[in-house]
Amino acid sequence: MTRLTHFGQRADWSHDGSKILFLAKTFGDVYEVEFKTGIIRPVTHHFYHEGYVRALYLANGDILLSGARTFNADDPLPSRHSEAELWVLDKSLKSPPVRLDEKCSEGPAVSRKNMKIAWRVDYGDYPDRLEEGTVQIWMGDIEYSGGIPQLVNRKLILDNRDLPFATDPEPQNFRPPDEIELIFSSYGYQGCDVMGVSLESGEITNYSNAPDQYDEPEGIYPDGRFTLVECDHHRPEGVPTGMRNIDIFRLALDGSGELKRLTYFNDYPGGKASNPVISDDGRYMAFQMARTEDMAGVGYGIFIYDFNKAAE
Repeated sequence: MTRLTHFGQRADWSHDGSKILFLAKTFGDVYEVEFKTGIIRPVTHHFYHEGYVRALYLANGDILLSGARTFNADDPLPSRHSEAELWVLDKSLKSPPVRLDEKCSEGPAVSRKNMKIAWRVDYGDYPDRLEEGTVQIWMGDIEYSGGIPQLVNRKLILDNRDLPFATDPEPQNFRPPDEIELIFSSYGYQGCDVMGVSLESGEITNYSNAPDQYDEPEGIYPDGRFTLVECDHHRPEGVPTGMRNIDIFRLALDGSGELKRLTYFNDYPGGKASNPVISDDGRYMAFQMARTEDMAGVGYGIFIYDFNKAAE
């Protein structure tokens, strides 16, 4: 395990594994670090903006951003939730990003094979068309017309009002290798469970199914057999479940609920590890050091976990 940066959060691997995209902070700039050299370059310094809450590589190398058009330091959270929108930044970094005319509450999911994305909206995003308490996950394709990206083929794939249990779902990953299932977080159900929805039938599968345990899916393995999870399976008896006392585990996506702990940051007072992602070749995990008292997503530097060396 090595430390790659001394600041930053929400890492995302480039498809060739040579670079990692990350946020400086919530509502901050986006940066890119070379994996081998540690050289960092800014990605969003060439235009003015109000800060970003997500940045993910698209299949063509362009960057999907989530951020609001306005920011109020006295009331910042709407810029993360009800006011956050999706944008596409050209990989040349010679122009500002293009709005996709779609809001996105919390994180979108991005295909590693094509230009398909999934995103979450709720009542706060569209109070004129959604009932209070409603959460939906949508899917669509990014296409280019005259070099300008646009979001097309929008399709509703999940509405929490249609489920037989109460939950607040958030998309995480299209499951490799065929990407016909979307893995999502089921917040508020049994703490938090790892679930999948078939993009063909709409069938829901609960992969963690662990009552009174926090299991939030993060990066997925390239073969689709496992996902990384932020999990509190290790917490002492009597400690309430939740995202504060988490470390990084590997969860089998076969319904067994099999877990393997990978990090031990939470063994130290005030510490935890979070937001892990896996390189496309499956060899490396990037993740962040975090603190238990901070809100979800806040990180203090990017670390690298080498699975080959860990197995020695």
